[in-house]
Amino acid sequence: MAAGPKPTRAWLDANLRMNDIMTVGTHNSYKLAISEPILELLRSRSTDGRWQALDYSHPPLTEQLDDGARALELDVFYDPEGGRYARPAGMTRTNQPIPADYVAAMSKPGFKVLHIQDLDFRSSVATLVEGLTIIRDWSDAHPDHVPILITMNTSDGPRRMRSGVDGLPFTTEAYDALDAEVASVFPPRKLIRPDDIRGGYPTLRQAVLERGWPTLGEARGRFLFAIDETGHHREAYRGGRKNLEGRIYFVYSDEEADDGAYITLNENADVPRITAAVKAGFIVRTRADADTWEARANETNRRDAALASGAQYVSTDYRRPDPRLGNDYQVRLPGGAIAVVNPQRAPDGLLGVAVEEADS
Repeated sequence: MAAGPKPTRAWLDANLRMNDIMTVGTHNSYKLAISEPILELLRSRSTDGRWQALDYSHPPLTEQLDDGARALELDVFYDPEGGRYARPAGMTRTNQPIPADYVAAMSKPGFKVLHIQDLDFRSSVATLVEGLTIIRDWSDAHPDHVPILITMNTSDGPRRMRSGVDGLPFTTEAYDALDAEVASVFPPRKLIRPDDIRGGYPTLRQAVLERGWPTLGEARGRFLFAIDETGHHREAYRGGRKNLEGRIYFVYSDEEADDGAYITLNENADVPRITAAVKAGFIVRTRADADTWEARANETNRRDAALASGAQYVSTDYRRPDPRLGNDYQVRLPGGAIAVVNPQRAPDGLLGVAVEEADS
C-alpha cells in the first residue's frame, strides 16, 4: 500500500495478520510489592544487591489492561489439594500475621499465582481462575482489543527457606489440569490454539510459515497462551504430542521444531534472531528490561532494541515510571498507541500506524 491517508480499521483488520502487530505488555503482571519486613530480610542476606531484582510491582490486572497492556504473565504453582502455599514461611520468619482472607483463598484447590513461594508471594490474584476470570470479563467488555498474549512460568522449584515448601512437579498430568482450568474460564471462541493454526497442515510450523496466522480482524478479542519453559517442562506439556494436538498453550519452541510457532527471546543479543524469526512468520515475545536494572539506571538501549526488533510482544516491569527511582524510565509505544503495525513486517506506508489506540 502506498503512502497516503491512514487506512480504515476495516482495511487493517482484513489485510494484516495477527503477527503483523507490535504491542507492549507486562512481566510478572500479578506481582505486588514484597512486604517491607521480608524485603529487609532479603537485603540482609544479599551482599551483591540482588534483592533489588524483586523490588517492583504492578497495579491490578484490569488497570493494566485499561492502560493498554496486551501481554500479561501469570506464573503458576500446582496445588491440586489446596493450602500448600497458604502460610508463607517468610511471614512467620518476620513475625507478620497471615491475613485470614489470604489463607482462605490459597486453601482452595487449583493453581496459585505467585512468583517465589514463601518470599515473593504477594499477588493481585491468588488463584489462576480468579486472574483469568478478571481478564476474560475485561475482554468481553472491550471486544475490539488486539490479540492478547498470556505467558506462564510453571514453577516447581525447591523451597527457599528451611521452613518453606517445595513446589509440586509439573508432570503431564499437572499440565492436563492446567489446560482444564483455562478451558473452565475461556470458551473456545476466545482462544487461538495450536490446532486452530495447524488446521490440515502436517505440522504447526508448516502452517505458520505457509498459510500464516489469522487476520487481525479474526484475532481481535481473543487470546494466545504460551508456556514459557524449556527442557523437561516443555516435554511434559507436549506429552508426546508432536504438534501440540489438543493443547491450549503454545510452547517456547524454536524455528525448526514441528511445533515451532511461538518463541521467547529475551536478551539483547537475540535481536538479530528475533528479527529473522518475525520476518519468517513466527510470533516472538521479548523483554525491554529485567531485574530492575535498566529502570534504575534509566538505560534505554535494551528497550529501544526490543521495540525495533519486531517482536510482537514486548514485556516490561515499567509501563509507567516508578516514582521511587527519580527518573522517567518507562516502556510505551509512540503517540500513546496500544498496538502498531510491526516495524519488521509493515507494508509500504504503514510503518507506525496504530491498530489499537488508547481511546478505541
